[in-house]
Amino acid sequence: RRRRERGRRVRRVAMRARSRSRSQSVEPASTAATAATESPVRIERTRANGAVAIVWLESEPVNSMTLELWSALADALTSLENDSTVEGVIFASGLKRAVFTAGNDIGELYAPRTTKKRYHAFWMTQTRFLSRLLKTRLATVCAIRGACPAGGCVVALCCDYRVQTTVGTFGLNEVALGIAVPKYWAELFLDRCNDRVKGEYLLQIGSLLRPNESKALGLIDEVVGEGALMAAAESAMERFLKHPAIARATTKDTIRAPFSAKWLAYGEEEARGGWKMLNEPRVIKALGGVLMRLSGGKAKL
Repeated sequence: RRRRERGRRVRRVAMRARSRSRSQSVEPASTAATAATESPVRIERTRANGAVAIVWLESEPVNSMTLELWSALADALTSLENDSTVEGVIFASGLKRAVFTAGNDIGELYAPRTTKKRYHAFWMTQTRFLSRLLKTRLATVCAIRGACPAGGCVVALCCDYRVQTTVGTFGLNEVALGIAVPKYWAELFLDRCNDRVKGEYLLQIGSLLRPNESKALGLIDEVVGEGALMAAAESAMERFLKHPAIARATTKDTIRAPFSAKWLAYGEEEARGGWKMLNEPRVIKALGGVLMRLSGGKAKL
């Protein structure tokens, strides 16, 4: 009997230990799941009737454009497009520092740190979002505070109106990082640029422009002081919204839908070609160098 009783006590202790182990293993997963639901963008409704929304990009420290950020932007656009009371959207940065976005996260492009499957999802998510943003029924204004290279630049170029602070940068600087400018990003940039020859030169040397230089080339519509940025963006939005919404949206779709459709159709081919390019030794070396610079030499490649 004593042996049986000891056996029961041993089993009870073992069961309690396993129970504690299971509860401890669940906790981190639960915490991670909670963290994963925190969106890098926030939607704020303005105007008394809520007809205008501000989409704040709030992924500290520099709004690096990861798969998660592109997905959140796509979800925000879908939500606003599906709300018949919303007529316009302003994109703005809610960061502590003066950065709209730092562009695509290099970790999403550095082949040794990602996978073919994730890169495909990353590229197609941003392509679907950008090609849809270009022709959305909503009036769109981009309020650019500070730096706006690469991915942030193309978000702005897809909008109907762009206003930037007096201190900042703007452009597609992929070549300076060692990679090619995506085809439809380049075409959109040149469409917006009032000097195509100068625009082609800027793309080939990966140059970033100061706000007044961008305005002179037609890439930016308005340059204001930082304190006046949101007021200028809201004023631009009001100019769009004083016109009949259906007439404005239909005209926009007529102008932009063909380009948008070609852009989206090219996405799969571009994703395949992009993954091949990112696996080239010269590109891995170049992007590895960028990661090292950004990390102050601390990145583990």
